[in-house]
Amino acid sequence: MEEVVQFDFDWSRVRYRIKELMQIEKLPDLNAILIFIGIQELGQWKTTKFKKEEKQDLMHIAVCTLLSKDGYYEWEGLDTEGWPHYKMLKNFKDKGVDKQEQYLKEKIIQYFNDQSF
Repeated sequence: MEEVVQFDFDWSRVRYRIKELMQIEKLPDLNAILIFIGIQELGQWKTTKFKKEEKQDLMHIAVCTLLSKDGYYEWEGLDTEGWPHYKMLKNFKDKGVDKQEQYLKEKIIQYFNDQSF
C-alpha cells in the first residue's frame, strides 16, 4: 500500500513539474509528458506547434529513450535532420494497456529523477 501512495505522489509531482515547465493550465496526461520528453531528447525547440506526425515521432523517441535503459532499444544515431533513431532489441514483455502505462509512468518518474528536473 505504501508503494502505491509513493508512486501516486511521485507521478503527481512529475505532472505538476511539467505543467509548470510548459506553462500550461491543466495537468498533462501521459501522452503530453511523452511529447515533452521527446522534445528534451530531440533538443530542438520550435516556435511553431509540432505537426501530428512530429508529435507521434516525439512520443516514439521518448518511449525508446525510456525503454532503452532496460535493454528494449539501442541508440543508432541521428538522421540528417537531427532526429534520434533507435533499434529495437527485444519485444516489450508487459501485455495490456494498463500494465504498459504503469511501466511507462515508472520509467518517466525515474527519468525525471535522473534529470534533476
